Amino acid sequence: MAHFAQLRNRMVEVQLAGRGIRDRRVLGAMAEVPRERFVESGFEEFAYEDGALPIAGAQTISQPYIVALMSEAAELNPADKVLEVGTGSGYAAAVASRLAGAVHTIERHGDLARVATQRLAAIGYDNCVVHTGDGTRGLPEEAPFDAILVAAGGPTIPDALKEQLAVGGRLIIPVGGFEDEQLLLRITRRSEAEYDEETFGAVRFVPLIGEHGWAEDGTRSASNHVPGRARFGSLTEMISAAVEPLPSFDDPAFGASFDRFARSRVVLLGEASHGTSEFYRARGAITRHLIEKQGFKIVAVEADWPDAAAIDRYVRRRVSHGPTEKPFERFPTWMWRNADVAAFVEWMRKHNEGKPASERAGFFGLDLYNMRSSVAALLGYLDSVDPEAAAVARERYGCLTPWQREPSTYGRAVLTEGYRKCEAEVLRQCQEILTKELDYAANDPDSFLDAAQNARLIASAERYYRIMYYGGAESWNLRDTHMFETLGHILDAQGTRSKAVVWAHNSHIGDARFTEMGAVRDELNIGQLCREKFAGAASLIGFGTHTGTVAAASDWDGEMEVMRVRPSRPDSYERLFHDAGATSGLLEFRRDESLRRRLLEPRLERFIGVIYRPNTELQSHYAEASLPQQFDSFLWFNETHAVSPLGPQHRPTGVPDTYPFGL
Repeated sequence: MAHFAQLRNRMVEVQLAGRGIRDRRVLGAMAEVPRERFVESGFEEFAYEDGALPIAGAQTISQPYIVALMSEAAELNPADKVLEVGTGSGYAAAVASRLAGAVHTIERHGDLARVATQRLAAIGYDNCVVHTGDGTRGLPEEAPFDAILVAAGGPTIPDALKEQLAVGGRLIIPVGGFEDEQLLLRITRRSEAEYDEETFGAVRFVPLIGEHGWAEDGTRSASNHVPGRARFGSLTEMISAAVEPLPSFDDPAFGASFDRFARSRVVLLGEASHGTSEFYRARGAITRHLIEKQGFKIVAVEADWPDAAAIDRYVRRRVSHGPTEKPFERFPTWMWRNADVAAFVEWMRKHNEGKPASERAGFFGLDLYNMRSSVAALLGYLDSVDPEAAAVARERYGCLTPWQREPSTYGRAVLTEGYRKCEAEVLRQCQEILTKELDYAANDPDSFLDAAQNARLIASAERYYRIMYYGGAESWNLRDTHMFETLGHILDAQGTRSKAVVWAHNSHIGDARFTEMGAVRDELNIGQLCREKFAGAASLIGFGTHTGTVAAASDWDGEMEVMRVRPSRPDSYERLFHDAGATSGLLEFRRDESLRRRLLEPRLERFIGVIYRPNTELQSHYAEASLPQQFDSFLWFNETHAVSPLGPQHRPTGVPDTYPFGL
């Protein structure tokens, strides 16, 4: 029993509250009713999974989310009298009985009705009465009802049910094809002859069989045939109508289309792969506009701090302390050393020219991989401001020295006793440099931020490589938490009115709670953390494509290849956008509630990183997600192209020696 209670609570938290169910009474009822008591024998272990389950008579016990969604839409009150059509297992009626004063439920299969009666009686739900009959006719002898919930999909809305609503009553019913998906509708009776109609998204139910529904053979019952009735738009038609076309990247109107996010503290721009030119160009155009017109001064990217710092010194014309290395020399070089990034970097430098230091836009790295360069940068800084502290730091970082070039091997090394003291020494060094903030930052706050963040990176990277050896969610969570905390440090350093644009992969900037990452693997990400901290002041924008080419490798540390991206799978979000006929455009989910609700049901979404393996694409690159909860908006490009890695032909003429992509 305790085991089922834990599963029930997790169902409420993840499947219901996590997907937008807000009514606390509904969540409480779902947490109370033991769903395992309503499934067929042998299916108890699956009772709290996110899906429908088969029962007798070719019927199903509905997915928990759908039961909660219908209950919330019905707005049930303790004094309400409720009619449910389609008793099935009795589970939905049991939930309704915890929310309303009296529940009458009708089932056309006599055997199901008898079993449901026994189940409800066994757990003491005595305000719920089961009837056997044709539910499409309703229950006129018990009418009027404050709410009617129909757990089967009809071709139209039965007039018999509408007429049995009390004034102010709500009818919740799926309407659509016999075997296709339906639209969940709420019909509210405003007077004897007036009704309002609302849409709550796409669902899939067994057909509503009866005099005012479907016939057994899938045809409409004669009494329910309405010639010329307009059909509901398909999902692809709704997407086609809702996607806002965008001009070319060079058109100022492209960036201006994103003024709607100008009030955000952070705007997070994703990418569906690390090697697609259109994603970089779109992020560049959006970011240029937000910097020029909307006061954003921070560009924070999924790159290591010391590598991005070389770019920042170039675009903000800052002086370097200590030795410097060419940035982005490690795998995957094409992710940042490409023509699109170089063009954006040149624009930033020109934009900053002639501006006071406090008004220049900066380029910052959020990631923690490049521990070796961080150690070198920090020691170089300490050499210039505090040689004694530099000597102490060299001694403390000594335990990391063998692993700085290949730090992933550090995870195996720390299993031995000799390396366990390294964490304490690294943390002590980080604490000491941060305690000297006032002394070090007095004359050069930018260089101090650089040094302090390198110290934080070293401490986080030490932990990251140590736990990476064991695998699991902890290393991912540490990495994204480090990126989020780094973003916070940058915002703090730039002042209370500072605003940032973040460039990272969809897997980092889309809210993890609405993907397999969070729901299955307990992983979090920077998008989730930004939403939790900044709420509506964080805008999460995902990117997607159907096909084209991508720059990627077949294995880690492999050679870059230009690969063909397979057309998206038929059961994916990407295929919906492709089938909608959108060449490119922006979909803002909050602007179309009906479409947002229809897209809520999780589908496959494609994620390509620096590795792409087309032959195992389903297993390697697809995961389930709820797109309109993962992102606030979605930027679509039907066909995309690989980035161009930098070569000698890309070096601008007349640039100074400090040019970060010098070859």
